[in-house]
Amino acid sequence: MKKLFSIALAVALLCVSVQSVCAATRLKDITSLEGDYQIPLMGYGLMVGLDGTGDKKGTQFTNQSLVNMLQRMGVTVDVDAVKVKNVAAVMVTALVGPLSRVGGTLDVTVSSLGDATSLQGGLLLLTPLSGPDGVVYSSAQGPITIGGFNIQSGGTQIRNNYSLVGRIPSGGLIQAVPPRMTPSEAYASFILREPDITTATRIVSAINRRFGDVASAIDAATIHVTMPPDHDAAMTFLARLEAVRVVPDVEARVVLNEKTGTIVAGGNVSVAAVALAHGSLTVEISSSPIIVQPLPFSSGETAYSSQSDISVQEEAAKVVAFEEVASVGEMASALNAIGATPRDIIAIFQALREAGALRARLIIM
Repeated sequence: MKKLFSIALAVALLCVSVQSVCAATRLKDITSLEGDYQIPLMGYGLMVGLDGTGDKKGTQFTNQSLVNMLQRMGVTVDVDAVKVKNVAAVMVTALVGPLSRVGGTLDVTVSSLGDATSLQGGLLLLTPLSGPDGVVYSSAQGPITIGGFNIQSGGTQIRNNYSLVGRIPSGGLIQAVPPRMTPSEAYASFILREPDITTATRIVSAINRRFGDVASAIDAATIHVTMPPDHDAAMTFLARLEAVRVVPDVEARVVLNEKTGTIVAGGNVSVAAVALAHGSLTVEISSSPIIVQPLPFSSGETAYSSQSDISVQEEAAKVVAFEEVASVGEMASALNAIGATPRDIIAIFQALREAGALRARLIIM
């Protein structure tokens, strides 16, 4: 893992040194046009056709939902007599944007709500999907795909991937679209997905170099671009704007995942002059059973006890002096010099932040 970490840091360092080649990106990849947003949709539905892997009888909301649906179809049943092992209650979610059109389709995600064991082979019944405003924008229906399986027989279970969440490609039919913020005809507003003053300034400079003095930065997240008066010319102009390449500026960050031991350090990370000592302490506890036998012909019973042996092994701390480290490559070499593992490096980064020597934002996942 130390070698993989060093390789990752070396690649990041290489990209920093040749930003014009590997870091320049299109404007459309780091911004979005004002008004082009998506809203979440959600609905409650029933998944049928399951092979005995549905909700159990004690799942009352599934029983009641099934009875209510049958009553709307003219079938009267007793809720206490319903068995729902082939039916599961699910939540259906999707995203719809103002550029969608009525009659179009969208992908939906289906998630089990009760105690079903698998949604494999299920069919989602017609489910209305509404937005936060309560308006029904879509209706979803169709067979689910989960990309795996969950088979149980007796005490044996064979499982591949997660079988309680799945997708229905093009399973939602769009019935309405959310209102779109009416853009100004005089200019187009590009919104940075990661607001940054330096990046916004670079975008303005790149656009003005190519098209003249047409762009200006309103703030760290918004760039206004003057548009041609003709609609067809404006669409062509927007397409050309989206192809403009810019090198975005990113703040120095170090991302740590303590669960997996993953460390990702950006190219702008640096460390101030500091001395670092790192060692490890290993404590081993072993237990040995002791059996005490009674004397012959006595009325005593065999007694059992245990004896614990504790050994402590402390590794000598290795000390390394950080000069003004200017790149992640130099920092990786210094950490490898003291034999630090990825989990050690996580602790080192946290200590560097507390010491005020880490010139980057530390993000712990």
